[in-house]
Amino acid sequence: MKNSGTCLKCHCSAILEIDGHAGAYGSGNNIPVGMTIFSSVKVLRYVCTNCGYSEEWISTSDLSKLAKRYSSV
Repeated sequence: MKNSGTCLKCHCSAILEIDGHAGAYGSGNNIPVGMTIFSSVKVLRYVCTNCGYSEEWISTSDLSKLAKRYSSV
């Protein structure tokens, strides 16, 4: 949905983009990568207003932070 602008399930083009945020006590749509909320990686949501299907995406600029924190290598 992020790339096509249409829902993969019902093909509706009414898509909401909901920005991720990091709030107090770990609230929000984010992935912790450090000791504070300021180091969290924000997760973007895309939601179809017709059927409710949703996708979550991480900014490509934040992928290295996730790999560094969660990689088992």
